[in-house]
Amino acid sequence: MRQDFELLYPSGSPAPPAANPAAASPFSSAPRPRILDGTSIPSCLPANSSGISSSLPALILPSAQSRKNSPPPQFLPFIEKARQGTLVDEFVVPQADDKARARSAQGVGAFYTRPERLADETIEIYFRPFADSKLKRMQLNKFSVAMATNPLIAIRDDLKQWKGPARMVWGTNDPLFGVQWAEWLDRTLPGSRGIRRIEGANLFFPEEMPELIAEEAERLWQEKTAASS
Repeated sequence: MRQDFELLYPSGSPAPPAANPAAASPFSSAPRPRILDGTSIPSCLPANSSGISSSLPALILPSAQSRKNSPPPQFLPFIEKARQGTLVDEFVVPQADDKARARSAQGVGAFYTRPERLADETIEIYFRPFADSKLKRMQLNKFSVAMATNPLIAIRDDLKQWKGPARMVWGTNDPLFGVQWAEWLDRTLPGSRGIRRIEGANLFFPEEMPELIAEEAERLWQEKTAASS
């Protein structure tokens, strides 16, 4: 199965080197699931549902891409801007320069449950590197254009064979990924442990409510520990 899905990992984790920097992801990313190999931390990781690694015994899936909704229709205009090379100038720079815009429905605030709590420092960290670096601009454009191809169709049958325990944690106010996609994953993954619906939560709720993800991860860890003993 695909192993190139994004992970939630401790800040400061090193990014794997890229032979071609222009082709690398514009986002810092940890080494693949083996980042925890050799540690005492149980092998259960949160991830988005762009892919699942067969090397993981357990998985948590926050609101994310799923089957026919990858990419969601609302994302297509951003992909087109990336193709034209205008994504950074038209979407990123205005938010880096105007934090109120970033928190608004015209910016990334549209995907936060409590956008008014989005700190200036966080907005700078997210957007300023793309505004200031030609390489990062190029990488973001390539990354965005690549999302036009749905990677989930190729692994659909594999998902039905993956036996690891999985738990869907889904925001009910996500404008891009409705709860019906969590329900599809629940039906598709043989090891599903059901869905936890977070009422009123938007797309980026894992960032705003990390304690919920930690709680679900601990539950899966305890289940795995009990099964192994």
